[in-house]
Amino acid sequence: MNEKDDEKVRLDKWLWAARFYKTRALAKEAIEGGKVHCRGERCKPSKEPKVGDELTIRTGFDERTVVIRALSAVRRGAPEAQQLYEETAESQARREEAAALRKAGALGLETSGRPSKKQRRQIFQFREER
Repeated sequence: MNEKDDEKVRLDKWLWAARFYKTRALAKEAIEGGKVHCRGERCKPSKEPKVGDELTIRTGFDERTVVIRALSAVRRGAPEAQQLYEETAESQARREEAAALRKAGALGLETSGRPSKKQRRQIFQFREER
């Protein structure tokens, strides 16, 4: 990471370089959609992150809280990208717990599939009675 990387970097570009999103456009869309917070507040894609800033990033089911350790505008390999940030211990614990719950099937409603014709009739009859 050379000196040019450490100057000014847009937040969407940093998220892309740190490999949180596959494209800069997806990073920008996530920021505008409120899925990225800097120091607890919504931010804009053009925000210039600083070393030490705390970001909360929501991707899919996961929500990560990371602290920026270095700035880079260049997307490199995953091992180098992981050196740009450090995930907090609480964030890792929350993600692991959520993953365990998802794996155990605690989230969501499990059914045996679509209702049969008889079950559909019962549903319609129940709705009409109310």
